[in-house]
Amino acid sequence: QVQLLESGGGLVQAGGSLRLSCAASGSFFGIYAMGWYRRAPGKERELVAVINSGGSTLYADSVKDRFTISRDNAENTVYLQMNSLKPEDTAVYYCTRYSGRYYYTKTEYWGQGTQVTVSS
Repeated sequence: QVQLLESGGGLVQAGGSLRLSCAASGSFFGIYAMGWYRRAPGKERELVAVINSGGSTLYADSVKDRFTISRDNAENTVYLQMNSLKPEDTAVYYCTRYSGRYYYTKTEYWGQGTQVTVSS
């Protein structure tokens, strides 16, 4: 069983930055795609960013050029650097591990989520 533990959320003013971390248990972390999703109050969960096993990335249009996803396979950790935060980025952010090397495989494991609140 794989466990994902997110950290780094909090309260920040608009224009500020946060870095989320997701530490994964289990073996062969490097061969799986990893992703970040978020769920804002009253909204559906949405994809924020994904990183394939080879390091290629994909971002939601709403966060492109502001957020950066990265991974450290030696530390079994995926990161989400969030800059120029806006109040509409307020949400619970979830880390996920996909079942394969690419984001078009299915999501298989989820973390418990970390709250990000951006004040105006």
